[in-house]
Amino acid sequence: MYRSLSKKIIHIIIVVIIVFVILSIAGILALRYQVEGETNLPFKITKISIIETVEGTENENIEGKWNLNVNQNNDIYIYIEKSEEYKKTEVIENVEINNITINKYNDKGEVKLYKPVSDEKRMFKNIKDNEIENILYTGDLESNIKEQKISNQGGIVAFRYAINNISQYISDTNEEINHSQLLKLTNVKPEDLQTKMNFDIMIKLKSAKTYKATVELQIPTDTIIEEGTKGIEITDLDNIIFKRIEN
Repeated sequence: MYRSLSKKIIHIIIVVIIVFVILSIAGILALRYQVEGETNLPFKITKISIIETVEGTENENIEGKWNLNVNQNNDIYIYIEKSEEYKKTEVIENVEINNITINKYNDKGEVKLYKPVSDEKRMFKNIKDNEIENILYTGDLESNIKEQKISNQGGIVAFRYAINNISQYISDTNEEINHSQLLKLTNVKPEDLQTKMNFDIMIKLKSAKTYKATVELQIPTDTIIEEGTKGIEITDLDNIIFKRIEN
C-alpha cells in the first residue's frame, strides 16, 4: 500500500512538472511573439519616406498685396515589398492605415489628414474633399498612388499630415515670396509644429491572412523652419512589429 501511494505521488509530481514545463514554454513563445512578432512575413515595410514642405494659400480677406495662410505639410510614403525569405505565393488584397492618433505639443494650427488627389498634377491638395480619417489601398496589377491602388506584389501607400493655418503672412511688398521661408517670416517656433503620430497598418492577403503593425513617427524635423523643405528616409524599422490577426 505504501509503495502504491508513493508511485501515485511520484506520478502526480511528474505530471505537474510536465504541465509546468509545457506552460513555461508556451509562455516564453507567447512573450517572444509579443516582442518579435511574425518572423516569416510574406510582405514587409522596407522604408518610410517623409517629404516636409511649407506652402502659403491665399486668404480671401485680403488686407495687403500678400495675404497668405501658412500650412506645414508632411507627405508620408510607406514602401511595402515582398519578403525574399518567404517562399510561398501570396497576393495583397488591400493595405489599410487606420487608428491614426496625433499628439501635437500645442494646439496652434489645424491638424488634418489628406489622401492623394486623382485629378491634379500635384500629389496632395489641402481641401475638404480630400480629408480622411483612415485610408485604404486596394491590391491591383499595378500601383497607382493617386487612385489608392497598390500592386498585389508590393508597392507604395501614402497620405499627408498637414498643420493648416499655423500662421498668417501679410505684406505690401512687391517682391515675390519664397514660400519655403514662410514659417521663418511669421516667427513659427519648433514647438508649434512638433507632433508624435501613431497609426496601425494592416496588410490583408487574398488568402485571408491579415498582418498588423503599429508605426510611430516624430514629425516634422527641427530644421523645417530654416530650410522650408526636407526629405527624410527611415530605414531602421526594427520597432515596427507585425502580428497576425486572422487565420
